[in-house]
Amino acid sequence: MLEACKALLPEGLDSWDYIKVEKGHGRIEKRSIKCRVLTRKDRRHVHFPYCAQVVCIKRERMIVATGKTSVEYAYYITSSMAVPELLFSYIRGQWHIENKIHWVRDVTFDEDRSRIRTGSGPWVMATLRNLVIGLLRLLGIDNIAAGLRAFAWNRNLSIDLLT
Repeated sequence: MLEACKALLPEGLDSWDYIKVEKGHGRIEKRSIKCRVLTRKDRRHVHFPYCAQVVCIKRERMIVATGKTSVEYAYYITSSMAVPELLFSYIRGQWHIENKIHWVRDVTFDEDRSRIRTGSGPWVMATLRNLVIGLLRLLGIDNIAAGLRAFAWNRNLSIDLLT
């Protein structure tokens, strides 16, 4: 399927539908997006149910301190048609979710090493973790690990939060 996407959106093309440059965290990132609405003929090559559009994102990164650069291409298939700016925000939004919720659950709560694996236990624990993350974020706490430590040291804070 990747080869079909690459064939539909060749890397060598210089024209991109939307380009965004962002600076921060010691690097400069340029993201370019190219979209192609699929015809019936194109869909036969992709082999993906209900595909409507193929998207390529080119990520160019430069680390400011070292000048080191890297280029990466990512391909996406979508079942709906959208303008490049909207698709770009959807894809970036997915990383926002990954960094805000899943990473915190994986690293701060060490969820991957949880021994709870049967019945509804994993679902209940994931719900409790999400509840704690949500409550801390509502309080304006960005660093979840530091927030957990603060509440662990002062049990009255926890009781006040829940009442």
